[in-house]
Amino acid sequence: MAQVLVVDDDLAIREMVALALRKAGHEVRRAGSVAEARRALATDRTDLVVCDIYMPGENGLALLDELQALPSPPPVILMTARGSVETATLAARTGAFDYLAKPFDVAVLIERAAAALAPPRQPAPAPEPGPESLIVGSHPAIVEVYKAVARVAPLPVPVLVLGETGTGKELVAKALHAFGAHPEGPFIPVNCGAIPDTLLESELFGHVRGAFTDARRDRRGALAQAHGGTVFLDEVGDISPAFQVKLLRFLQDGLVTPLGAERGEKVQARVVAATHRDLDAAVTAGTFREDLYYRLAGYEIRLPPLRERLADLPLLLNHFRHRAASELGLALPPPPTRAVLDALATHAWPGNVRELEQLVRRLLIDTGGLADEAAVHRLVLRRQPSPQAPEPPGAQGSLEDAERRHLEAVLASTGGNRSAAARILGIERKTLRRKAQRLGIALDRESDEEDEP
Repeated sequence: MAQVLVVDDDLAIREMVALALRKAGHEVRRAGSVAEARRALATDRTDLVVCDIYMPGENGLALLDELQALPSPPPVILMTARGSVETATLAARTGAFDYLAKPFDVAVLIERAAAALAPPRQPAPAPEPGPESLIVGSHPAIVEVYKAVARVAPLPVPVLVLGETGTGKELVAKALHAFGAHPEGPFIPVNCGAIPDTLLESELFGHVRGAFTDARRDRRGALAQAHGGTVFLDEVGDISPAFQVKLLRFLQDGLVTPLGAERGEKVQARVVAATHRDLDAAVTAGTFREDLYYRLAGYEIRLPPLRERLADLPLLLNHFRHRAASELGLALPPPPTRAVLDALATHAWPGNVRELEQLVRRLLIDTGGLADEAAVHRLVLRRQPSPQAPEPPGAQGSLEDAERRHLEAVLASTGGNRSAAARILGIERKTLRRKAQRLGIALDRESDEEDEP
Protein backbone atom coordinates (compact mmCIF):
# COMPACT_ATOMS: atom_id res chain seq x y z
CA MET A 1 0.00 0.00 0.00
CA ALA A 2 1.53 3.31 -1.12
CA GLN A 3 1.68 6.38 1.12
CA VAL A 4 0.43 9.40 -0.85
CA LEU A 5 0.52 13.05 0.24
CA VAL A 6 -2.08 15.36 -1.37
CA VAL A 7 -1.24 19.08 -1.19
CA ASP A 8 -3.85 21.64 -2.24
CA ASP A 9 -5.24 24.76 -0.56
CA ASP A 10 -8.66 24.10 -2.13
CA LEU A 11 -10.50 21.84 0.34
CA ALA A 12 -12.93 20.45 -2.26
CA ILE A 13 -10.20 19.43 -4.70
CA ARG A 14 -8.00 18.10 -1.89
CA GLU A 15 -10.80 15.85 -0.66
CA MET A 16 -11.80 14.71 -4.16
CA VAL A 17 -8.22 13.69 -5.01
CA ALA A 18 -7.72 12.03 -1.62
CA LEU A 19 -10.96 10.05 -1.93
CA ALA A 20 -10.09 8.86 -5.44
CA LEU A 21 -6.61 7.74 -4.37
CA ARG A 22 -7.97 6.00 -1.27
CA LYS A 23 -10.50 4.11 -3.41
CA ALA A 24 -7.57 3.03 -5.58
CA GLY A 25 -6.04 1.38 -2.52
CA HIS A 26 -3.54 3.98 -1.32
CA GLU A 27 -3.01 5.43 2.14
CA VAL A 28 -3.58 9.18 1.87
CA ARG A 29 -2.52 12.17 3.96
CA ARG A 30 -3.54 15.76 3.27
CA ALA A 31 -1.89 19.18 3.48
CA GLY A 32 -3.34 22.60 2.75
CA SER A 33 -0.02 24.38 2.17
CA VAL A 34 3.64 23.80 1.45
CA ALA A 35 4.42 24.37 5.15
CA GLU A 36 1.96 21.65 6.18
CA ALA A 37 3.41 19.38 3.50
CA ARG A 38 6.91 19.79 4.94
CA ARG A 39 5.69 18.75 8.38
CA ALA A 40 3.91 15.72 6.95
CA LEU A 41 6.97 14.70 4.92
CA ALA A 42 9.14 14.92 8.04
CA THR A 43 6.96 12.59 10.10
CA ASP A 44 6.27 9.63 7.84
CA ARG A 45 7.27 7.78 4.68
CA THR A 46 5.89 9.27 1.47
CA ASP A 47 5.83 7.31 -1.78
CA LEU A 48 4.07 9.90 -3.97
CA VAL A 49 3.21 13.60 -3.74
CA VAL A 50 0.24 15.05 -5.63
CA CYS A 51 0.59 18.81 -5.35
CA ASP A 52 -1.13 21.94 -6.63
CA ILE A 53 1.17 24.59 -8.11
CA TYR A 54 -0.52 27.86 -7.20
CA MET A 55 -1.22 28.20 -3.47
CA PRO A 56 -1.04 31.10 -1.02
CA GLY A 57 2.52 31.59 0.20
CA GLU A 58 5.01 29.16 -1.30
CA ASN A 59 3.95 27.30 -4.43
CA GLY A 60 4.20 23.67 -5.44
CA LEU A 61 7.28 24.26 -7.60
CA ALA A 62 9.23 25.27 -4.49
CA LEU A 63 8.24 22.01 -2.80
CA LEU A 64 9.17 20.05 -5.92
CA ASP A 65 12.60 21.71 -5.96
CA GLU A 66 13.18 20.77 -2.30
CA LEU A 67 12.12 17.18 -2.86
CA GLN A 68 14.44 16.76 -5.83
CA ALA A 69 17.38 17.62 -3.54
CA LEU A 70 16.69 14.53 -1.41
CA PRO A 71 18.75 11.36 -1.95
CA SER A 72 15.65 9.35 -2.94
CA PRO A 73 12.90 11.84 -3.80
CA PRO A 74 9.31 10.59 -4.16
CA PRO A 75 7.71 11.17 -7.56
CA VAL A 76 5.60 14.33 -7.80
CA ILE A 77 2.45 14.89 -9.87
CA LEU A 78 1.68 18.60 -10.22
CA MET A 79 -1.83 19.98 -10.71
CA THR A 80 -2.89 23.40 -11.92
CA ALA A 81 -5.89 25.21 -13.32
CA ARG A 82 -3.82 28.07 -14.77
CA GLY A 83 -0.63 26.70 -16.18
CA SER A 84 1.75 28.29 -18.66
CA VAL A 85 4.63 27.25 -20.83
CA GLU A 86 6.99 28.62 -18.16
CA THR A 87 5.57 26.51 -15.32
CA ALA A 88 5.20 23.44 -17.53
CA THR A 89 8.80 23.70 -18.71
CA LEU A 90 10.10 24.43 -15.20
CA ALA A 91 8.16 21.48 -13.78
CA ALA A 92 9.68 19.15 -16.38
CA ARG A 93 13.18 20.50 -15.82
CA THR A 94 12.83 20.22 -12.04
CA GLY A 95 11.77 16.60 -12.28
CA ALA A 96 7.98 16.43 -11.93
CA PHE A 97 6.65 13.02 -12.97
CA ASP A 98 3.56 14.54 -14.56
CA TYR A 99 1.62 17.78 -14.89
CA LEU A 100 -2.20 17.69 -14.95
CA ALA A 101 -4.53 20.53 -15.89
CA LYS A 102 -7.65 20.94 -13.74
CA PRO A 103 -10.35 19.78 -14.04
CA PHE A 104 -9.13 16.31 -14.94
CA ASP A 105 -10.79 12.91 -15.02
CA VAL A 106 -9.91 11.15 -11.75
CA ALA A 107 -9.27 8.03 -13.83
CA VAL A 108 -6.38 9.88 -15.46
CA LEU A 109 -5.00 10.80 -12.02
CA ILE A 110 -5.25 7.18 -10.82
CA GLU A 111 -3.50 5.94 -13.97
CA ARG A 112 -0.68 8.46 -13.62
CA ALA A 113 -0.32 7.73 -9.89
CA ALA A 114 0.01 4.02 -10.68
CA ALA A 115 2.63 4.80 -13.32
CA ALA A 116 4.55 7.02 -10.89
CA LEU A 117 4.54 4.30 -8.21
CA ALA A 118 5.46 1.46 -10.55
CA PRO A 119 9.04 0.21 -10.12
CA PRO A 120 11.39 1.09 -12.99
CA ARG A 121 11.65 -1.64 -15.57
CA GLN A 122 14.93 -2.79 -17.12
CA PRO A 123 15.69 -2.72 -19.91
CA ALA A 124 13.92 0.48 -20.90
CA PRO A 125 10.33 -0.38 -21.85
CA ALA A 126 8.45 0.41 -24.99
CA PRO A 127 7.01 3.94 -24.93
CA GLU A 128 4.15 4.50 -22.53
CA PRO A 129 1.31 6.69 -23.81
CA GLY A 130 0.70 9.97 -22.07
CA PRO A 131 -2.43 10.46 -19.99
CA GLU A 132 -5.48 9.99 -22.17
CA SER A 133 -7.03 13.29 -21.21
CA LEU A 134 -9.97 14.21 -23.41
CA ILE A 135 -8.57 17.71 -23.87
CA VAL A 136 -4.93 18.68 -23.33
CA GLY A 137 -3.67 22.09 -22.25
CA SER A 138 -3.45 24.52 -19.36
CA HIS A 139 -3.64 27.89 -21.11
CA PRO A 140 -6.29 30.12 -19.46
CA ALA A 141 -8.41 30.00 -22.62
CA ILE A 142 -8.58 26.19 -22.56
CA VAL A 143 -9.03 26.15 -18.78
CA GLU A 144 -12.19 28.22 -19.36
CA VAL A 145 -13.38 25.44 -21.67
CA TYR A 146 -12.75 22.89 -18.89
CA LYS A 147 -14.80 25.01 -16.51
CA ALA A 148 -17.62 25.39 -19.02
CA VAL A 149 -17.75 21.62 -19.58
CA ALA A 150 -17.82 21.01 -15.83
CA ARG A 151 -20.68 23.49 -15.38
CA VAL A 152 -22.97 22.30 -18.14
CA ALA A 153 -22.20 18.59 -18.47
CA PRO A 154 -24.60 17.43 -15.72
CA LEU A 155 -27.45 19.67 -16.97
CA PRO A 156 -30.11 18.50 -19.45
CA VAL A 157 -29.56 21.26 -22.02
CA PRO A 158 -28.33 21.08 -25.63
CA VAL A 159 -24.84 22.47 -26.16
CA LEU A 160 -23.41 24.21 -29.22
CA VAL A 161 -19.62 23.93 -29.60
CA LEU A 162 -18.04 26.58 -31.82
CA GLY A 163 -14.51 26.63 -33.14
CA GLU A 164 -12.28 26.42 -36.16
CA THR A 165 -11.58 23.12 -37.89
CA GLY A 166 -9.20 20.97 -35.87
CA THR A 167 -9.67 22.68 -32.50
CA GLY A 168 -11.16 19.60 -30.83
CA LYS A 169 -14.92 20.08 -30.96
CA GLU A 170 -15.64 16.34 -30.89
CA LEU A 171 -13.37 15.97 -27.85
CA VAL A 172 -15.50 18.54 -26.04
CA ALA A 173 -18.62 16.61 -27.05
CA LYS A 174 -17.11 13.40 -25.66
CA ALA A 175 -16.21 15.22 -22.42
CA LEU A 176 -19.78 16.50 -22.08
CA HIS A 177 -20.98 12.92 -22.50
CA ALA A 178 -18.40 11.41 -20.15
CA PHE A 179 -19.14 13.88 -17.36
CA GLY A 180 -22.86 14.10 -18.05
CA ALA A 181 -25.79 12.46 -16.31
CA HIS A 182 -25.68 9.33 -18.50
CA PRO A 183 -22.05 8.49 -19.34
CA GLU A 184 -22.95 4.80 -19.60
CA GLY A 185 -25.25 5.54 -22.55
CA PRO A 186 -24.20 5.54 -26.20
CA PHE A 187 -22.25 8.37 -27.84
CA ILE A 188 -23.32 8.63 -31.48
CA PRO A 189 -21.40 11.07 -33.75
CA VAL A 190 -22.82 12.22 -37.09
CA ASN A 191 -20.86 14.43 -39.49
CA CYS A 192 -23.70 16.41 -41.05
CA GLY A 193 -21.35 18.16 -43.48
CA ALA A 194 -20.14 14.89 -45.01
CA ILE A 195 -23.58 13.39 -45.75
CA PRO A 196 -25.66 14.53 -48.76
CA ASP A 197 -28.93 16.13 -47.76
CA THR A 198 -30.88 13.37 -49.47
CA LEU A 199 -29.29 10.78 -47.15
CA LEU A 200 -29.06 12.84 -43.98
CA GLU A 201 -32.69 12.30 -43.01
CA SER A 202 -32.28 8.52 -43.23
CA GLU A 203 -28.98 8.73 -41.32
CA LEU A 204 -30.51 10.67 -38.43
CA PHE A 205 -34.11 9.44 -38.37
CA GLY A 206 -33.74 5.97 -39.90
CA HIS A 207 -36.14 4.29 -42.32
CA VAL A 208 -38.44 1.31 -42.64
CA ARG A 209 -38.20 -1.37 -45.27
CA GLY A 210 -39.52 -0.19 -48.63
CA ALA A 211 -39.31 3.53 -47.77
CA PHE A 212 -37.18 4.01 -50.90
CA THR A 213 -35.62 1.84 -53.59
CA ASP A 214 -32.59 0.57 -51.64
CA ALA A 215 -34.38 0.28 -48.27
CA ARG A 216 -34.33 -3.52 -48.02
CA ARG A 217 -34.67 -3.62 -44.23
CA ASP A 218 -35.57 -1.41 -41.30
CA ARG A 219 -32.78 0.81 -40.02
CA ARG A 220 -32.62 2.78 -36.77
CA GLY A 221 -31.26 6.26 -37.23
CA ALA A 222 -28.56 7.96 -35.18
CA LEU A 223 -31.09 9.81 -33.01
CA ALA A 224 -32.82 6.59 -31.94
CA GLN A 225 -29.46 4.87 -31.43
CA ALA A 226 -28.46 7.70 -29.06
CA HIS A 227 -31.47 7.12 -26.77
CA GLY A 228 -30.22 7.31 -23.18
CA GLY A 229 -26.95 8.92 -24.28
CA THR A 230 -25.60 11.67 -26.52
CA VAL A 231 -25.88 12.44 -30.21
CA PHE A 232 -23.12 14.67 -31.60
CA LEU A 233 -24.13 16.63 -34.71
CA ASP A 234 -20.85 17.82 -36.19
CA GLU A 235 -20.83 20.63 -38.77
CA VAL A 236 -24.49 21.33 -38.15
CA GLY A 237 -24.03 24.69 -39.87
CA ASP A 238 -23.83 22.87 -43.22
CA ILE A 239 -27.35 21.40 -43.22
CA SER A 240 -29.86 22.75 -45.71
CA PRO A 241 -32.77 25.04 -44.74
CA ALA A 242 -35.20 22.25 -45.64
CA PHE A 243 -33.59 19.79 -43.26
CA GLN A 244 -33.25 22.44 -40.56
CA VAL A 245 -37.05 22.32 -40.20
CA LYS A 246 -37.00 18.56 -39.54
CA LEU A 247 -34.20 18.85 -36.98
CA LEU A 248 -36.03 21.68 -35.24
CA ARG A 249 -39.16 19.51 -34.95
CA PHE A 250 -37.18 16.77 -33.20
CA LEU A 251 -35.64 19.27 -30.78
CA GLN A 252 -39.11 20.59 -29.95
CA ASP A 253 -40.97 17.33 -29.34
CA GLY A 254 -38.31 14.61 -29.07
CA LEU A 255 -40.13 12.41 -31.60
CA VAL A 256 -38.22 10.41 -34.21
CA THR A 257 -40.26 9.23 -37.19
CA PRO A 258 -38.26 7.02 -39.58
CA LEU A 259 -38.75 7.50 -43.30
CA GLY A 260 -41.80 5.53 -44.39
CA ALA A 261 -43.07 4.98 -40.83
CA GLU A 262 -46.59 5.94 -39.80
CA ARG A 263 -45.74 7.02 -36.28
CA GLY A 264 -42.69 8.05 -34.35
CA GLU A 265 -40.99 7.01 -31.14
CA LYS A 266 -40.00 9.18 -28.20
CA VAL A 267 -36.24 9.58 -27.87
CA GLN A 268 -34.36 11.06 -24.94
CA ALA A 269 -30.83 11.98 -25.98
CA ARG A 270 -28.46 14.78 -25.12
CA VAL A 271 -27.83 16.86 -28.26
CA VAL A 272 -24.38 18.38 -28.74
CA ALA A 273 -23.93 20.26 -32.01
CA ALA A 274 -20.77 21.79 -33.45
CA THR A 275 -19.74 23.97 -36.36
CA HIS A 276 -16.80 25.98 -37.61
CA ARG A 277 -19.19 28.44 -39.29
CA ASP A 278 -20.35 31.80 -37.92
CA LEU A 279 -23.97 30.95 -37.16
CA ASP A 280 -24.78 34.52 -36.12
CA ALA A 281 -23.83 35.66 -39.61
CA ALA A 282 -25.72 32.73 -41.15
CA VAL A 283 -28.86 33.71 -39.21
CA THR A 284 -28.50 37.32 -40.37
CA ALA A 285 -28.01 36.13 -43.96
CA GLY A 286 -31.10 33.91 -43.71
CA THR A 287 -29.27 30.64 -44.41
CA PHE A 288 -29.72 29.27 -40.87
CA ARG A 289 -32.98 29.37 -38.94
CA GLU A 290 -32.89 31.60 -35.88
CA ASP A 291 -35.27 29.35 -33.93
CA LEU A 292 -33.06 26.31 -34.63
CA TYR A 293 -29.98 28.25 -33.54
CA TYR A 294 -31.55 29.06 -30.18
CA ARG A 295 -32.72 25.47 -29.75
CA LEU A 296 -29.22 24.14 -30.35
CA ALA A 297 -27.49 26.81 -28.28
CA GLY A 298 -28.96 26.07 -24.89
CA TYR A 299 -25.36 26.70 -23.86
CA GLU A 300 -22.38 27.71 -26.02
CA ILE A 301 -18.76 26.67 -25.68
CA ARG A 302 -16.20 28.40 -27.87
CA LEU A 303 -12.87 26.66 -28.49
CA PRO A 304 -9.81 28.86 -28.95
CA PRO A 305 -7.63 28.26 -32.03
CA LEU A 306 -4.15 26.91 -31.35
CA ARG A 307 -2.50 30.20 -32.37
CA GLU A 308 -4.22 31.84 -29.37
CA ARG A 309 -2.86 29.31 -26.86
CA LEU A 310 0.68 28.68 -28.04
CA ALA A 311 1.80 28.27 -24.43
CA ASP A 312 0.20 24.81 -24.65
CA LEU A 313 2.60 23.68 -27.38
CA PRO A 314 4.95 21.81 -24.99
CA LEU A 315 2.05 19.97 -23.34
CA LEU A 316 0.44 19.09 -26.66
CA LEU A 317 3.72 17.97 -28.19
CA ASN A 318 4.43 15.77 -25.18
CA HIS A 319 0.95 14.23 -25.40
CA PHE A 320 1.19 13.59 -29.14
CA ARG A 321 4.76 12.24 -29.08
CA HIS A 322 3.71 9.63 -26.50
CA ARG A 323 0.59 8.72 -28.47
CA ALA A 324 2.28 8.58 -31.87
CA ALA A 325 5.23 6.56 -30.59
CA SER A 326 2.90 4.05 -28.96
CA GLU A 327 0.59 3.74 -31.97
CA LEU A 328 3.46 3.44 -34.46
CA GLY A 329 5.54 1.12 -32.27
CA LEU A 330 8.51 3.49 -32.30
CA ALA A 331 10.93 4.44 -29.54
CA LEU A 332 9.76 7.42 -27.51
CA PRO A 333 11.68 10.45 -28.80
CA PRO A 334 13.04 13.12 -26.45
CA PRO A 335 11.07 16.35 -26.03
CA PRO A 336 11.49 18.98 -28.76
CA THR A 337 14.39 21.39 -28.48
CA ARG A 338 13.90 25.04 -27.55
CA ALA A 339 14.72 26.01 -31.13
CA VAL A 340 11.95 23.75 -32.47
CA LEU A 341 9.46 25.14 -29.94
CA ASP A 342 10.38 28.70 -30.92
CA ALA A 343 9.98 27.83 -34.60
CA LEU A 344 6.59 26.18 -34.08
CA ALA A 345 5.40 29.24 -32.17
CA THR A 346 5.78 31.35 -35.32
CA HIS A 347 3.34 29.21 -37.34
CA ALA A 348 -0.31 30.28 -37.74
CA TRP A 349 -1.66 26.70 -37.35
CA PRO A 350 -4.66 26.92 -39.71
CA GLY A 351 -5.37 23.25 -38.99
CA ASN A 352 -5.05 23.83 -35.25
CA VAL A 353 -4.42 20.90 -32.87
CA ARG A 354 -5.21 18.33 -35.55
CA GLU A 355 -2.47 19.80 -37.75
CA LEU A 356 -0.01 19.65 -34.84
CA GLU A 357 -0.82 15.99 -34.18
CA GLN A 358 -0.23 15.12 -37.83
CA LEU A 359 3.06 17.04 -37.80
CA VAL A 360 4.31 15.04 -34.79
CA ARG A 361 3.36 11.78 -36.49
CA ARG A 362 5.10 12.81 -39.70
CA LEU A 363 8.25 13.92 -37.87
CA LEU A 364 8.46 10.61 -36.01
CA ILE A 365 8.11 8.70 -39.29
CA ASP A 366 10.55 10.87 -41.25
CA THR A 367 13.20 11.75 -38.66
CA GLY A 368 12.51 9.57 -35.62
CA GLY A 369 12.08 12.55 -33.31
CA LEU A 370 11.14 16.19 -32.76
CA ALA A 371 14.59 17.78 -32.78
CA ASP A 372 15.07 18.28 -36.54
CA GLU A 373 14.42 21.99 -36.99
CA ALA A 374 15.06 21.79 -40.73
CA ALA A 375 12.33 19.15 -41.05
CA VAL A 376 9.91 21.36 -39.12
CA HIS A 377 10.60 24.22 -41.52
CA ARG A 378 10.20 21.93 -44.52
CA LEU A 379 6.94 20.33 -43.37
CA VAL A 380 5.16 23.31 -41.87
CA LEU A 381 6.74 26.71 -41.70
CA ARG A 382 7.54 27.05 -45.41
CA ARG A 383 4.29 25.50 -46.59
CA GLN A 384 2.13 28.58 -46.27
CA PRO A 385 2.43 32.14 -44.96
CA SER A 386 0.86 33.16 -41.67
CA PRO A 387 -2.58 34.79 -42.07
CA GLN A 388 -1.50 37.55 -39.67
CA ALA A 389 1.14 38.68 -42.13
CA PRO A 390 0.41 37.37 -45.65
CA GLU A 391 3.08 37.81 -48.28
CA PRO A 392 2.18 39.86 -51.36
CA PRO A 393 1.61 37.87 -54.55
CA GLY A 394 4.87 36.65 -55.99
CA ALA A 395 6.91 37.51 -52.91
CA GLN A 396 9.54 35.00 -51.87
CA GLY A 397 10.33 36.25 -48.36
CA SER A 398 12.71 34.28 -46.17
CA LEU A 399 11.72 32.47 -43.00
CA GLU A 400 13.43 35.26 -41.06
CA ASP A 401 11.21 37.82 -42.84
CA ALA A 402 8.09 35.83 -41.89
CA GLU A 403 9.28 35.58 -38.28
CA ARG A 404 9.97 39.34 -38.18
CA ARG A 405 6.51 40.20 -39.55
CA HIS A 406 4.82 37.82 -37.09
CA LEU A 407 6.72 39.24 -34.11
CA GLU A 408 5.96 42.82 -35.18
CA ALA A 409 2.25 41.95 -35.52
CA VAL A 410 2.12 40.43 -32.04
CA LEU A 411 3.93 43.42 -30.50
CA ALA A 412 1.55 45.78 -32.28
CA SER A 413 -1.47 43.88 -30.95
CA THR A 414 -0.18 44.32 -27.37
CA GLY A 415 0.78 47.96 -27.71
CA GLY A 416 4.45 47.02 -27.38
CA ASN A 417 4.01 45.26 -24.03
CA ARG A 418 6.75 42.63 -23.91
CA SER A 419 5.19 40.48 -21.19
CA ALA A 420 1.87 40.23 -23.04
CA ALA A 421 3.63 39.51 -26.36
CA ALA A 422 5.77 36.80 -24.76
CA ARG A 423 2.66 35.13 -23.30
CA ILE A 424 0.97 35.10 -26.72
CA LEU A 425 4.08 33.63 -28.35
CA GLY A 426 4.58 31.10 -25.56
CA ILE A 427 8.15 32.19 -24.87
CA GLU A 428 9.98 33.98 -22.06
CA ARG A 429 10.55 37.75 -22.15
CA LYS A 430 14.31 37.33 -22.39
CA THR A 431 13.80 35.08 -25.43
CA LEU A 432 11.53 37.73 -26.96
CA ARG A 433 14.23 40.36 -26.37
CA ARG A 434 16.88 38.21 -28.05
CA LYS A 435 14.60 37.52 -31.02
CA ALA A 436 13.84 41.24 -31.42
CA GLN A 437 17.56 42.11 -31.34
CA ARG A 438 18.39 39.41 -33.87
CA LEU A 439 15.60 40.53 -36.22
CA GLY A 440 16.38 44.24 -35.83
CA ILE A 441 13.07 45.11 -34.15
CA ALA A 442 13.18 48.12 -31.84
CA LEU A 443 11.30 47.55 -28.59
CA ASP A 444 9.40 50.45 -27.08
CA ARG A 445 11.35 51.46 -23.96
CA GLU A 446 8.41 53.07 -22.15
CA SER A 447 6.11 50.06 -22.68
CA ASP A 448 8.90 47.76 -21.55
CA GLU A 449 9.35 49.69 -18.34
CA GLU A 450 5.64 49.47 -17.64
CA ASP A 451 5.60 45.71 -17.82
CA GLU A 452 8.71 45.17 -15.71
CA PRO A 453 7.90 43.17 -12.54
